Amino acid sequence: MSQPPRPEPDAVYDPGLQPERTLLAWRRTCLAFGVSSLLAMRFSMSELGPAAVVVGVVGAALAVLAYALAATGYRQAHRSLRGQGVLSRGGWPMLLATGAVLAVGALCAGYLILGGGPA
Repeated sequence: MSQPPRPEPDAVYDPGLQPERTLLAWRRTCLAFGVSSLLAMRFSMSELGPAAVVVGVVGAALAVLAYALAATGYRQAHRSLRGQGVLSRGGWPMLLATGAVLAVGALCAGYLILGGGPA
């Protein structure tokens, strides 16, 4: 079987900009998740104690890891679009970002359940 003709790299996508915009969006999102996780930890420490620290640090670490994988995915996507004309990406950054959001939600829920909410 013969391979299909390779399309011109410029005809397939906006060279370098779409993956770069996606990486910048991941940077903002992961920064927001990391900061929210640490803020939620700060405000829930009086109610949850050491568990708040563990969950807060895990949430922040997941956000950092999600960004690191998104940055790696950016380089892979750029090479893939340049070389083959197709986009190949994984879903690991989304999974880790979801874990960071769940950590923030768990801290907030624990804070509210244990009496830290409005009186």
